[in-house]
Amino acid sequence: MSAGEKAKAKAEQVAGKTLRKAAHSVHKDTLAAKGAALEARGRMRGAKEKIKDLFKR
Repeated sequence: MSAGEKAKAKAEQVAGKTLRKAAHSVHKDTLAAKGAALEARGRMRGAKEKIKDLFKR
């Protein structure tokens, strides 16, 4: 997995989780949903990179 893409995936996961937790604490459901989506996008980006690495071998 390229280091840049791996870092981007992890950053999206962390940012999404932080946004989701903060939004839940102030009862902002739409913002919490956006945070969850960002976190999911980061997980999907990481999974995509892992699959790409499998096929490189």
